[in-house]
Amino acid sequence: MERDWLSVGWKMLVARGAVGIVFGILAIVWPLSTAIALALLWGFWALMDGIGSLAQAFQPQAQGRVWLIVMGVIALVAAFFAIFSPATTAVTLTWILGIWLIVRGLFEVFGAFGSNLATPRWLLLLSAALSILIGILFAANPGAGAVTIATWLGVVALLWGGVFVLGGLAVRRELAGSTSPTTPPNLATP
Repeated sequence: MERDWLSVGWKMLVARGAVGIVFGILAIVWPLSTAIALALLWGFWALMDGIGSLAQAFQPQAQGRVWLIVMGVIALVAAFFAIFSPATTAVTLTWILGIWLIVRGLFEVFGAFGSNLATPRWLLLLSAALSILIGILFAANPGAGAVTIATWLGVVALLWGGVFVLGGLAVRRELAGSTSPTTPPNLATP
């Protein structure tokens, strides 16, 4: 039984890897379209979240009804902008990410001097500096930041896909080596 699972497993690894490679190539070739597509996906998620919050708010046993209604309406407004203006949404989300990275970096600086952790202070300060630098770059030019994020997402997907394909082929090779020479590989018993 385990062999059957592994034979399907290596095929799924290769298939997942192939999808990752295709997505990675598309994201690298068309980063602006990728950023817009991601903003659209986020918009549809926000739409479902808003509808879910409003539906939950009107359940008889709902607690925090006002809070759920407010969050639902905010999610629906965000979804509306993301779906009907995805380019603006991608830029806005990148700008927000930039501000968050700057704030996070500042907290990391304060944490480096107030921490008694075993982590070296210079490492914490380096992390803070990178967060602040990337945050400033994103906040200063969110359009280019959105394209950069999409490109890096493509690079990561491409690399991840390659790892999955190689892993799947390694599992296949291992399975081929573990079958007995007297039994054909496709008739192997568990």
